[in-house]
Amino acid sequence: MTLTDETCSRIIRRAMKTSDKQVALAVLPCLLAWLVPGTGHLFLGKRWRGLLFLVAIPLMFAIGIMLGGKLYEIDPAHPLTYLAKFANLGNGVMYFLTKLLGFGSDAHIRDVTYEYGCTFGLVSGLLNFLVVLDAYDIAVGRKA
Repeated sequence: MTLTDETCSRIIRRAMKTSDKQVALAVLPCLLAWLVPGTGHLFLGKRWRGLLFLVAIPLMFAIGIMLGGKLYEIDPAHPLTYLAKFANLGNGVMYFLTKLLGFGSDAHIRDVTYEYGCTFGLVSGLLNFLVVLDAYDIAVGRKA
């Protein structure tokens, strides 16, 4: 017996006790949370948590850029750049604005704060992915 994708997703949803409607309603808060950290929580009525994320994550990203961190580009010769690019994309709109304004592309590895800046930028993106998952859990009713 083989399982189709539809059957698998039905089994998973039943196991997690979330309905199609709950999952559909969770899309907007998750998208908001990814684009601008904290807005998904603000949309869901979690004011203090949303404000904390709205301040902390962009501040962390900005500190990373000010310390000379870079925005990674994919380089097939260096496979870890795929993961770094993914982490950078976790910053949502901040990533795209920073790239558009030309920051983070002229980072120099010889700078004393280069590694700290890169780490701040990567961690802020990964942290924002956790914020998106938290918004999802709140939206589907798994977390208060």
